[in-house]
Amino acid sequence: MTICIAMWSGPRNISTAMMRSFGARADCAVSDEPFYGAFLKNSGEQHPMGAETIADMDCDWQSVLAAQSGEAPDARALWYQKHMPHHMVGPVSIADMPDHRHAFLIRDPRRVVASYRKKNELRRAEMLGFAQMRSYFELERERSGSIPPVVDSDAILANPSGVLEKLCEGLGIAWDPVMLSWDKGPHPDDGIWGAHWYDKVNVSTGFGPPLGEMPELDGAYAEVADACRADFEALAEHTITA
Repeated sequence: MTICIAMWSGPRNISTAMMRSFGARADCAVSDEPFYGAFLKNSGEQHPMGAETIADMDCDWQSVLAAQSGEAPDARALWYQKHMPHHMVGPVSIADMPDHRHAFLIRDPRRVVASYRKKNELRRAEMLGFAQMRSYFELERERSGSIPPVVDSDAILANPSGVLEKLCEGLGIAWDPVMLSWDKGPHPDDGIWGAHWYDKVNVSTGFGPPLGEMPELDGAYAEVADACRADFEALAEHTITA
């Protein structure tokens, strides 16, 4: 039976690199933000390549949920699904995925804001999903009776093998060192929006070096990062360390 892994993340958070990492495993299929089309269609949010994304995807919430809850493509033993909680504006939520193994990928909001502003207009904190991710974490902790794995992007970049091995342990799957590298370029399972968002990961063959000093923000950007701080810190209390 397929082990479905739901990795919940906000944008600009090495989430695509993590998808590449799991996709490098011979036993693992991957899905790239399968609810994104439904989110764009139902929310009216204007994103780069939004119309193309809606046209390319299944935008029915229940249909996507049913597909993501079944057997993995090519009968793989694992199915890594990259999800974003702020996409879940329809009738489906983490509560509808009780058989998935859930984990959470976080990053300091200052880094997220500094990266996101280069790719899309950032109007409010909700676009980054920190509050929604904290809510989903609490729902899963209550449902499962245990603390789901939380990983910090900076910690992964500082020690990819150590943190990913601990993440695999937390998910109840075997660690595989092939997760440390992948082929350069776009990948077949990337969403169509990768042409706009994935330029850096497409030239990579593995996790990059640790990032430098925390970026300085001002004005409305600093306010957005500050609005996300409490939710980030609440999740960071549970971060896996190598």
